[in-house]
Amino acid sequence: MSAADAAPLIVTAQLPRDLHARYTALRTEHFPPERNYLDAHVTLFHALPAMCEAEACTYLKRLAGEFAPVAGQVEGLMSLGGGTAIKLSSPDMLALRDMIAEHFRGMLTQQDQHRPRLHITIQNKVTAKEAKALQAALAGTIEPRPFAFRGLALFRYRGGPWEAVKEFAFRGRSAA
Repeated sequence: MSAADAAPLIVTAQLPRDLHARYTALRTEHFPPERNYLDAHVTLFHALPAMCEAEACTYLKRLAGEFAPVAGQVEGLMSLGGGTAIKLSSPDMLALRDMIAEHFRGMLTQQDQHRPRLHITIQNKVTAKEAKALQAALAGTIEPRPFAFRGLALFRYRGGPWEAVKEFAFRGRSAA
C-alpha cells in the first residue's frame, strides 16, 4: 500500500442541513483561519485503517439502509479548554456508533476504542481566555433543541482538508 493509499478514514454523523449551515458559519467566524479546513462536523471515528475502506463503505451503506434518521439534541455550549464546541446528545447515535465499533473491533485506535462526547467544534487551539470570551459572547444563543442526524459520511484524512469518500443517507425504518 502506498503512502497515498494509507490515509486513515474518518466517520462522521451528518447534521441536518440547517444546523450544518449555522454551525459552519460559527466555525468560519471563530476558528483560527489558518487551521480551519472543514465545515461543521460530528466525528464518530478518527482513524479507521485505510485498508478497511471497501468494507466500511459496504457496512455503512447497509446501516444507512436499515436505520431511519437518528434523533439528537443540541444541549448548549461546551468548553474544550482551548476551544469551544456545541454539545450534543444522542443515545441512539452512540448505540449505532457502538455497532460500528464492534464491527471493526481489533482495528480501532486507542482513541476510537472509547465513546466520544458528541460535539461540533466551532473554535479550537486558542488560549483559554479566548475560549472563555467566546463562550461568554455566545451564552444564551445556543438553545437546546431536537434534531435528526441525516446520515453518515466517510472521509480520508490527508493532513489538512478531508477528502470525501462517500455519504450514506439514513433511509430505513428502524430506530438505532
